[in-house]
Amino acid sequence: MTEIFEIKRPGKVIVEVTDFGISISRKGIINAINIGLTGEKTIPFSSIKAVQLKKAGLTNGYIQFSILGGNEQKGGVIAATKDENTIMFSKKYESVAMQLKSIVESNINSNLVAPKNKNQKEQLEQIQTLKTLLDSDIITKEEFEQKKKQLLNL
Repeated sequence: MTEIFEIKRPGKVIVEVTDFGISISRKGIINAINIGLTGEKTIPFSSIKAVQLKKAGLTNGYIQFSILGGNEQKGGVIAATKDENTIMFSKKYESVAMQLKSIVESNINSNLVAPKNKNQKEQLEQIQTLKTLLDSDIITKEEFEQKKKQLLNL
């Protein structure tokens, strides 16, 4: 399963939902100013502990992913603009954000069941380690994808 969600306002964000987790990719100057040039961020479902959605009103809305050991911003919309685990959206993209929230919550709920065996847990830990190496530019995206497919027997 792979689903792509695109939010274009206030800044362009592409969220790819896979069987493993979500990848957040930010584009444009607004995101560069608010978050910085962070590149793509992948969050495994096993690390997401909660999803918060604030609907758009007089201000933009946002969807925030609380992760294990994370330090999400707790200051409303203004603080959310600086949080790398938060996606801002205008009223036009609220339905997209709500659908994304629903899919992520379903996946984190299905992942609450412990891995069936020790091997699956080890595979997930190895994939998380590989993702850390990818984020640190130690391995390439191609190497990450190749090893992930090998670990998952795809």
